[in-house]
Formats: sequence, structure tokens, C-alpha cells
Amino acid sequence: MFLSNCQTNRQESAFVTKNPNLEYNSYTPSSSDLIISRANYLNKLYGFWLGQSIANWTGLVTEMDKIGNIGEIKTGDFYTREDWGKPDQPSIWGEGKPSDLSPTIDFVFEDKEGVWGADDDTDIEYMYQHLLLTNKTSILTPDQIRDGWLKYIKKKEENYLWVSNQKAYDLMQLGLRPPNTGDPENNPEYEMIDAQLTTEIFGLFAPARPDIALKMAHLPIQTTARGNSEWISEFYVIMYSLASYVDKNLSINEQLIWMSNEARKRLPDDSYSAKMYEFVKSRYLANVSWEEARDEIYNRYQVEQLDGYDITSRELYCNGCFAAGINFASSLISLFYGDGDIKETIKIGTLAGWDSDNPTATWGGLLGFMIGKEGVEKAFERKFSDKFNIHRTRINFPKGIDIFSKMAENGVFVVDRVVLEEMGGGIDLENNVWYVPSDYIKIKPAVK
Repeated sequence: MFLSNCQTNRQESAFVTKNPNLEYNSYTPSSSDLIISRANYLNKLYGFWLGQSIANWTGLVTEMDKIGNIGEIKTGDFYTREDWGKPDQPSIWGEGKPSDLSPTIDFVFEDKEGVWGADDDTDIEYMYQHLLLTNKTSILTPDQIRDGWLKYIKKKEENYLWVSNQKAYDLMQLGLRPPNTGDPENNPEYEMIDAQLTTEIFGLFAPARPDIALKMAHLPIQTTARGNSEWISEFYVIMYSLASYVDKNLSINEQLIWMSNEARKRLPDDSYSAKMYEFVKSRYLANVSWEEARDEIYNRYQVEQLDGYDITSRELYCNGCFAAGINFASSLISLFYGDGDIKETIKIGTLAGWDSDNPTATWGGLLGFMIGKEGVEKAFERKFSDKFNIHRTRINFPKGIDIFSKMAENGVFVVDRVVLEEMGGGIDLENNVWYVPSDYIKIKPAVK
């Protein structure tokens, strides 16, 4: 499954901006190198930030509205397709009130004059990109991660951290460093969804090289996760990296299926995460509706506790509605049934239940990357704001209000260093391309 991602043209070659803190050495490309346009990648990274923001804020409308009641499903326990456009129902902490973002279950947009707000699905990824640039590295150290969390996250006010992320932050303030902050002996919340929200972007930093992406993401993931939550996070990282390797002659949906099947290889066969993947995929292939598949997930994992998923027996708050497992299964519903359409994927993710802003942000970001800025705008038939308020949730960055084009450019600078220092590839600034050694590194199951 090989491709030539994007040959350059004269218009693209106009973009020759380079990382001022990186030495660009000469490179003689191999005939087998994958050629990737930096200009095209810039557009795709813009699409990532835009698609992720749209999906994040849309998913927040229904976040924790529907989490199941541990028993036979009754009408109203979960949303269905017919609920799109209808009044939003209160979340488990909504005190009887619907979301402030929208009175109805619908897309949430920021028009050109607006500003997108950072949220926990975007702000830690923003921070990791910043840390890679300012530390002039591709692999963050335990000290660099700890120091970054302590500098850019509020200590006392609302800091937009929950469960495992919050516990890891508390441990950092006590002097612990990653990976100890995600060790189950120190962090009882290690099986929660948190690492998924913060590390997908590492796949984009290592285009077409999931082995390098996993290397870069390893410590950031282990900052908060172990076991299934770690493997699930790696699943997403792999998919993001493979978006630059997949055969572009396939439809978007076919690309996603191939990417997800490759990423599935990372999940140990006897893990509940692997069994969740196989179960959801089987329901999709059986042509049952996504609502039926979602209800079956609820029964199988939260009621019957099959495949080793025993969260319900632990009697956690909201029955583990923040858990990596149930949200992974839910995210696969929107992945498969969205059929590669960004609008449909976000709709289904928003309606599917549980921590609904997280799966939507994951797939909105990936699909936004795959179709680029113009693809996102075409899908929604409108223009959007390019402004991003990182200081809504985080502190101490050089700019409180950033713009997607600059964030995308910084992402290109990160990839520049990765291509040179981690991949052993090269950069042609005149033609504005990366040369990525193209030997596909087979994905191996994680070691339990």
C-alpha cells in the first residue's frame, strides 16, 4: 500500500519558510523515498486544527448527556439520528439545563470574525508542539514534559484537566516525572481516556512513519496511561501517521478502513481494546444501524462486562464514563459508520454517547487533515475563523490568540526536524518537499 503523496508544482514551491533553529543539511534522495510536499502538508495541518475545533465544540453540546443506566435500554437512554437538530438534553452535571453552546444538537461554528476556544482536546497537543519547537528536539524528556505541564497549566482555578490528566498533574507538583505519573501504582486513573486527547498529533509529526510516531509519543502517552488506554492512544497515533502513507486512489472511507486495520495490529489480540475493535467492525460489516451497534456496545461492555472489560464492577463515578475503553468503542462507531464524510462522522460521534467531544475531535482532526483546509470549508459550505485562543484553558504562551496558519507552520517546522534527525531523510527547500525513507515499518503488537 504505497503512494507518492504529493509531487510539487510551481505554486507550491513558493512556500520555502524554514525553521530558524534547524540546520538544513544537503541530502541525496533515494529513488524509493516518499516525496511529500511541505506546502500541501501546511494546508493539511490547518485542516487538522480547523476540523478538530469544529468537532470538539460540536461534541461538547452532548458531552455526558447519555451514558447508560446499567440495565435494559429504554427509549431516551441514548440519542438516535432523529435527535439531530432537536433540543439538547442536560448532561449528568447539567443541573437540569441543556448545553450553553447550543439549545439544539447541531454543529457549533466560529464565523470569520470569531475566535475558537482551546479545550482539553486541543490545548495539550498545542503545548506539546510548542515544547518540541522551543526545546529544539523531536523526543521530549521527562523533565521537559513535567516543566511544560507546570508552566502552561493553571494550578488552582479551573484548569480543564480531569481524571488521569489531573492526577498526573498533581503528581508532577509533588515532584514525580513521567512516566511515573502514569504508573498504576501512582495514578489510579490510568485507564481513563486522557492520553487519547493529548497525543494524536504525534502521528502528524511523523508522516508515513508510525514507528517514529510511536517513539515520539511514547513518553507523552505514558505520562497518563498504561495498558489498554496506552494501546488505544497508540492506535490513534498510528492512524494519524498513516494518513500520509495510504493509497490516495482509494476513497476516503477505504483509506480509513485500511488505516484502522493497520493500527489494529498494535492492540494485543487478547486485550479488550482489540476485541472491541473486532466487535464494532463486525457490526458495521453486518449492516446493522449505528444506533443498534451502539446499544450492543453498551450491553456487551457496560452491562455484561464481556471481553475483560470490567469497569462497571469497580463502581466508579458515572460508571467510568471517562474510561478509554467505552469511549474507544464509541469512537469506532463514528469512524466506521461515518463512511469518511466529516459531517456525518461528527454527527454520529456527537449522538453516540459518553464523552462525545473526544471521539468527535479525534476524527474531525484526522479527516480535517486528510481533506485540508479547503476540504473542510467545502464540506460545510462556509468559511471559518482562523483564530485560536489557547489562553482560554492554558497560560503563559507567547501569544494568547494564535492563528491556524501559524500553528500549521510550526507543525511543519517540527516535521522538518523529525525528517532530518529521526528518519534520516532530507528536505529540498527549493522544491519545498520532504524526502521520507519509504520502507514501511510493520506495526507490531504492543508488549503487555
